[in-house]
Amino acid sequence: MAKNANGQPQAMIVADGLCKFYGQFAAVNNVSFQVPAKQVCAFLGPNGAGKSTTMKLLTGYLAPTRGSITVAGYDLETDRIAASERIGYLPENGPLYNEMTPSGALTYLAKARGLATAKRRERMDYVANKCNLEEVWHKPIGKLSRGFRQRVGMAQALLHDPDVLILDEPTSGLDPNQLVGIRQLIRDLGKTKTILLSTHVLQEVEVLCSRVLLIDQGRLVFDGTLDELGGRDSIEARFHHLTGFAAGSRA
Repeated sequence: MAKNANGQPQAMIVADGLCKFYGQFAAVNNVSFQVPAKQVCAFLGPNGAGKSTTMKLLTGYLAPTRGSITVAGYDLETDRIAASERIGYLPENGPLYNEMTPSGALTYLAKARGLATAKRRERMDYVANKCNLEEVWHKPIGKLSRGFRQRVGMAQALLHDPDVLILDEPTSGLDPNQLVGIRQLIRDLGKTKTILLSTHVLQEVEVLCSRVLLIDQGRLVFDGTLDELGGRDSIEARFHHLTGFAAGSRA
């Protein structure tokens, strides 16, 4: 793992005092955290807590009202292009080119990122294999199942071999067999890449992540290891407690 001058793990994602306001509404309110190199970190919270907004801030898709972000040592405000080159982003329900095939769409995206011909072929072969897209490689994306579309989204996030992956609900819509494949892929990628993973499936946190960030009503309410959260046996109970959920109080 990369180290900084003090011998500590190098922070690949640094969020400092992030705020995003829409009028008087604070979607994200003074959120600060760091994710070191080669860590798979879960980003949890109930619906509407601010997870997706925070992820959009971290990728440069949205600009913060206040606060700063660095990715792989690059300030997202002043070095956005350099930072973006090191980020792979899978948004929830991300848009795809329905009239294109996975092969055509990924070729277009690889060219847009400036990948040389040899590198482009290498990365195309890699993502086709890792995301199990060979059988639909030349089928229109608009005709694919939700699970295959999700895998195309994962492929585009991996295409340029980024240092940092920001994945918003990456296993949404996958069948049990596909879940096994994508979870193993995330586990393998976590050996060399920094991954921030948003999910509503607490079982995924248990099998994939070594660290948990928990956000509620736009504020960070927990930052620590799975054991510090209470361990595998009580993660759901702690989630309910930290987000103010009382049994029977919500439909």
